[in-house]
Amino acid sequence: MLLTNIKVPQEQVSFLQAVRQGLGREQGLFFPTSWPKLDIDALLQLGLVERSSLILQALLGDELSAADVDAMVSKAFTFPAPLVSVADDIACLELFHGPTLAFKDFGGRFMAQALAKAQAGSKTTIVTATSGDTGAAVAHAFYRQPGVQVVILFPKGKISPLQEKLFTTLGDNITTLAVDGDFDQCQALVKQVFDQKELVEKLSINSANSINISRLFAQICYYFEAVAQVPADKRHEVVIAVPSGNFGNLTAGLIAKALGLPIKRMVAATNSNDTVPRYWRSGQWQPKTTVATLSNAMDVAAPNNWPRVEALLKQGVISRDDIEAVMVDEDDTVLGVRQLSQLGYLSEPHAAVAYKALKRSLHQGEYGIFLGTAHPAKFKEQVENILGTPLALPEALARCAAEQGLSQDIPADFAVLQQALLKLEQA
Repeated sequence: MLLTNIKVPQEQVSFLQAVRQGLGREQGLFFPTSWPKLDIDALLQLGLVERSSLILQALLGDELSAADVDAMVSKAFTFPAPLVSVADDIACLELFHGPTLAFKDFGGRFMAQALAKAQAGSKTTIVTATSGDTGAAVAHAFYRQPGVQVVILFPKGKISPLQEKLFTTLGDNITTLAVDGDFDQCQALVKQVFDQKELVEKLSINSANSINISRLFAQICYYFEAVAQVPADKRHEVVIAVPSGNFGNLTAGLIAKALGLPIKRMVAATNSNDTVPRYWRSGQWQPKTTVATLSNAMDVAAPNNWPRVEALLKQGVISRDDIEAVMVDEDDTVLGVRQLSQLGYLSEPHAAVAYKALKRSLHQGEYGIFLGTAHPAKFKEQVENILGTPLALPEALARCAAEQGLSQDIPADFAVLQQALLKLEQA
């Protein structure tokens, strides 16, 4: 399939080229201009891996063989995404059963498979920013992968200690940089890297944020998995609330709807960094300074994937009525964690934001799903403070909690980042 640069439409590339490149000219995002027709009922009868392979084959066309896509999906999606009932009309899609206990494992692991195909033996340097979970998913997906160096920027002191330990303790081909700034500054530094054509070519630089199309395509698949687990008589009344930061996850859900999946409405749930809810009401795109919240992975004031949402609207495959944008403040986030606990469901701040937004949105007769994007133990301190009870660590977190972090502190200064990247080449 051909993908078009949203900003520079004359730039068109294949899927594998988009995977290798990450961003297009003028920092434009690659995106399809048309969508395949799928037999939704037949797909919903299948298991996660088989169904996901068919969805991705349909999206990629004849660029990769069915056997190749099957193998990629089988290696990437080695864990479930269960839909767990929380109340009669509400369930949580748990996306945290992968190796780094976060939804980013789906996209990160599929991207690792796609990049291995796209590389064809050449070397790549992945430069990416994380507001929490991307770092661990990308680091683990590419850890010790031949020919790949990974550089992860994260806002120092603004992600949970356990999130940080999951990716700063690996070493080897994983370099982690603690930036004195917020996530938007980290993301701005990554974008500056891509503006340096000579540097990008010299180091074969790529990005693994949700701006990379392979990660986005992988995320589409678990929306089908969610609906497949909904009772058949409720499938046409499904409303899905997505905790939204950089808006890749919401975009993937909207694509699933555009492909024909019966999602009645998508709820974009943000924390106090509410650029999109304000824009949705006023029509004015006015990002404010990022504020730190309990749901730190969503502390994003200028979401990079929003142009893809606008592209879907412009293509006419999604309408404005398909999206509701809701801001959930800190008090309501705490209340959400507590209310879920009272229902017998242990959750964390990001899912609580989605739960509270869903509760506000849901009408009589509808079936609500909110996304559980990370294991509660990744936010152990916050959850323990809110609920007043100790939280046990799963093995993956207990293992890395005692290890020494290997990150290097840097200012939010492009010249310093460039030096760090050039040092990698000399190493």
